[in-house]
Amino acid sequence: MEPKIIKTEDQYAAAVAEIERLWGADDDTPDGDRLDLLILLVEDYEARNIVPLDVDPIDLLKANMEARGRTQGDLAALIGSKSRASEILNRKRSLTKEQIHLISSNWGIPADLLVKPYALAAA
Repeated sequence: MEPKIIKTEDQYAAAVAEIERLWGADDDTPDGDRLDLLILLVEDYEARNIVPLDVDPIDLLKANMEARGRTQGDLAALIGSKSRASEILNRKRSLTKEQIHLISSNWGIPADLLVKPYALAAA
């Protein structure tokens, strides 16, 4: 598949399959560059064609972490605090703007899905 703007579901499926094949390619290699380009093209297609689900931000964060093999420790390292990571995942504290920015920038979760209001656990 030659990388180009994705316009159809078949092209989208082919690009996703190619991403899966190239997953884990080293940066600054032809395969790594191709992987990066395909990811951008898929993200562009999804932004134009897929309506975001009305998902609870913490459920989304947990699902993303599970799908990518990330742990609470990974979240703690990202936001700088083990206790804050625990409080967030256990719904005892809301995500801050800064935390949302870190998660979105580093883990690729769209910020607009993380800023939605959600219920905290009863104290």
